[in-house]
Amino acid sequence: MKVMKFGGTSVGKPERMQQVVSLIQKNTEPVIVVLSAIAGTTNILTEISEEIAHGDRISAKQKIDLLEKKYRQFIKALLSQSASLEKANTILAEHFEFLNIILKISFSEALSKDILAQGELLSTKLFSVYLEEKGVEHVLLPALEYMSIDHNHEPQIGSIKVKLSQRLQKHKNKKLFITQGYICKNTKGEIDNLKRGGSDYTASLIAAAINASVCEIWTDIDGMHNNDPRVVKNTKAVEQMSFEEAAELAYFGAKILHPASIWPAQQYNIPVKLLNTLEPEAKGTTIVHKASGVGVKAVAAKDNIIAIRIKSSRMLLAFGFLRKIFEVFEKYKVPIDMVTTSEVAVSVTIDSEDYLKDIVRELSAYGTVEVDKKQTIISVVGNEIAKTDLIVKKLFGSIMHIPIRMVAYGGSPHNISLLVPAEYKDQLLLQLNKGMFSLS
Repeated sequence: MKVMKFGGTSVGKPERMQQVVSLIQKNTEPVIVVLSAIAGTTNILTEISEEIAHGDRISAKQKIDLLEKKYRQFIKALLSQSASLEKANTILAEHFEFLNIILKISFSEALSKDILAQGELLSTKLFSVYLEEKGVEHVLLPALEYMSIDHNHEPQIGSIKVKLSQRLQKHKNKKLFITQGYICKNTKGEIDNLKRGGSDYTASLIAAAINASVCEIWTDIDGMHNNDPRVVKNTKAVEQMSFEEAAELAYFGAKILHPASIWPAQQYNIPVKLLNTLEPEAKGTTIVHKASGVGVKAVAAKDNIIAIRIKSSRMLLAFGFLRKIFEVFEKYKVPIDMVTTSEVAVSVTIDSEDYLKDIVRELSAYGTVEVDKKQTIISVVGNEIAKTDLIVKKLFGSIMHIPIRMVAYGGSPHNISLLVPAEYKDQLLLQLNKGMFSLS
């Protein structure tokens, strides 16, 4: 059995959703299809939730009505039979009645999660109606019946495996299953989610739970490219990379894959393929346990980085100083991307301004604190690159005339990261492309 995940743009238009069916039907083995919400839906639902939270129910109502209109038009283009349209209209009526009802009740965090879940519930139900219309036998498998997280917001892989297996056993003779990405239940039994990009995570968790032959992630890009195609011309998809390389790239800016989605597939050694619904014949990128060879695979950029430097002469030979620094970030649950140290200073980077004032206040007890916003992390990723002299020489020869704020080298043999002011991002990507790949 294999897993195929289709992102929001892959089902974002009626013709795209119809194309997904043709891609699914090419398989000879059973398939679990994971769908994201239709493109743009989650953003609108987020806005509706925020406006309700701030008491602006008039604006929220306007957005609900516009979203409903969009979906009414969507099903008219997707479906051709009156019975199918009637069923789809009933589904829309049910979900938009819920969104209108919440305008009249008190807002809560749990209600916000309910609002956000509507996108995936709608896309899968409408896709199921289309499959019925085309006579494609399938089972709609509600993710809320088996996908769960614990108190730390971590997926309960053991429970997921048992519950999913039980549901698949009830449909032994079926070859096609449709389920929602992103959404899950928490320990209180409430609807929750796997955060942004969580549909990738869902697909990887399902692949691990059923020991799938492969986990395919279908988007509108033909794999993970060796540089940012928005900045650098003629980038190429990397045909094969290891889980370690993919994890580094996903974390440090490659948007095609959610960083968390690497872990389940890696733990259970499930190959992951990144494929393009617009170019289904393209090879894309295959992620497996073993790297294809030593060398640079790709360059990625992570924007909106904040650098924090803590300077203190007391730091010299001070036992436990770093622990105290890191405990401040742990207190506010703010992850750190990069770390560099000297005898009198520690520099770290974070990617969120949440709690920044509180963090700076507490760090000030240990020394002088300097904050630099609008920074970018540029990561060069590949197998064993930090151990390869020629690669390191090429890399540092490619950063001429760029003010480097921090360098992270040696923490991973597969990644060398540079922190630069955001305005130098494009220039550095182009220079690295020329220096590392010998391309202009």
